[in-house]
Amino acid sequence: MEDIPRSILIQASRGDTQAFEIIYRAASDFVYRTAFRITNNSDDAEDVTQDVFIKVYQNLKNFQFRSSFKTWVYRITVNTALSTCKGKGIGRGTGKETSRRNDDVTVMDRRVSSVVEIDVDKKDNEKLVASLLRMLNPDQRACIVLREIEGLNYQEIAEVLSININTVRSRLKRARETLLAYKNSEVIPNGV
Repeated sequence: MEDIPRSILIQASRGDTQAFEIIYRAASDFVYRTAFRITNNSDDAEDVTQDVFIKVYQNLKNFQFRSSFKTWVYRITVNTALSTCKGKGIGRGTGKETSRRNDDVTVMDRRVSSVVEIDVDKKDNEKLVASLLRMLNPDQRACIVLREIEGLNYQEIAEVLSININTVRSRLKRARETLLAYKNSEVIPNGV
């Protein structure tokens, strides 16, 4: 997510719809990606994204700049996605593997075949990541997404999830152990 100037945040908190649109454009893909990785379902991720921006719009006037705006949006996104998972009983091994991307690839020239191969590899990797994330419960999935995919440090994850840093460590450890157990039992093809 690109940085959003404080002045835009203040304008949006005062009801400026153009400023809020700037926020939406800067953060919507980030929110959707995070929600999708936690819910593992594109319909749920779209619902979460919509809910997040309603919450941001309604609560921006209360944002105190104690944390970064990105951390605040992470917190809202992750909590909303986790609530969606828990509300639907989504846990390990559930959820549909869908995506927002367009899978149609048109090859117009043999010279682009290497680009297409790279695209196919990327889609295969995305499917593998989605299937691995489905093996985790929503709390573990949220920690793994924030740490390994979004690159947050342990303290930032603790702030986003409003949990103790030791809980973050514990969830990450259990998630990694679960993924390693699946790898060792050869559930993952080709030993990836």
